[in-house]
Amino acid sequence: MSKHDVSIALRHMRDHAQEALAMVEGRTRPDLDSNRMLNLSLVRLLEVVGEAANRIPPAERAKYRGIPWADIVGLRNRLIHGYHEVDFDILWQIVTLDLSRLVGVLEGILSSETSAG
Repeated sequence: MSKHDVSIALRHMRDHAQEALAMVEGRTRPDLDSNRMLNLSLVRLLEVVGEAANRIPPAERAKYRGIPWADIVGLRNRLIHGYHEVDFDILWQIVTLDLSRLVGVLEGILSSETSAG
């Protein structure tokens, strides 16, 4: 995978995580149960974050230890293969507690790549 491809995958992770954060802005946990479109959208956005993470080679992942790669890819696998058993309390926690930190780390990586390149 080229450096360009890694940058694209990192941007996909950031962009989809940001979109998930925007979707929950002003919402509460019960909204996830009552709003099917919100539910499906968040699941899909997190699947894409995980798929993009999965495309980054181990050597590149090792450069960015601030990202919980195994957790992100594991979540993607759980959402896709265990779609019938998704725990929406955990999903809500991930979106509301973890994604903003991930976006911050990704922003730092991408801005350093832009200034270096």
